[in-house]
Amino acid sequence: MPGSNARALEKARSIPCDGLILDLEDAVAPDAKAAARDAACAAAASGGYGRRTVTIRVNGIGTEWHDADLAAASAAGPAAVVVPKVDSAAAVQGLVAAMERAGAPDHTKLWAMVETPAAILDALAIARASERLTVLVLGTNDLVKELYAEHVPGRAPILPSLHTVLLAARAAGIAVLDGVHNDVKDTEGFLAECDQGRQMGFDGKTLIHPGQVDGANAAFAPSAQAVEDARGLVAAWGAGAGSGVVTFHGRMVENLHVESARRTLSIAEAVAALEG
Repeated sequence: MPGSNARALEKARSIPCDGLILDLEDAVAPDAKAAARDAACAAAASGGYGRRTVTIRVNGIGTEWHDADLAAASAAGPAAVVVPKVDSAAAVQGLVAAMERAGAPDHTKLWAMVETPAAILDALAIARASERLTVLVLGTNDLVKELYAEHVPGRAPILPSLHTVLLAARAAGIAVLDGVHNDVKDTEGFLAECDQGRQMGFDGKTLIHPGQVDGANAAFAPSAQAVEDARGLVAAWGAGAGSGVVTFHGRMVENLHVESARRTLSIAEAVAALEG
């Protein structure tokens, strides 16, 4: 949501999304940067967004606005500060040090946008660079541009990069969010991309329009049948504890299946809490 748009910041209070990125970067014109910074920081500090995870995306390292953005966002204490074009572990460590100098509370984490060839190749080092870094965000638009690739259905030109960042996030034990779908009128393409991201293993998808929220929620939330099956599997595992062999719907159950079922239930609980 553009930090310079008061109406958008107000509307964000009612959007049924998991998280908000109050943007100071691409969505804000140069002459509105300072005002957007003040507005986004005030909004993030207001506590008026309920259960939503509220973050602030600052302008990139090396821009004329970055230092002031990072200091103000850190002091405002959002759930996270989102930084574009993070290319190395050293950049992560520098960002964390700057956040701490600015008084960022412990709950304010760092989300790093991975959107350049250098970042893809160093994704694991980036993901492991600091405990304050908790999320990698794919910047697929910039990545396509940097690779001289094309936006095509199925995203074949960038699938290796998507997989690389997924592997890095999972190896580091942090979350990873898929990139945006640019054409807000292309519902079919958007939903296909949501399904692809979920099937690949992404934790969620970044969105550019409120009209995309329902589709993303439906794609990433477990179905009623999946929740029912997960409850049954966990119950069967508990009932069969100590027997050595547990089956559910005719299939042998191992601990890895139970872990997956519990994850499904935790997502369902989070969705229910958000809807409530």
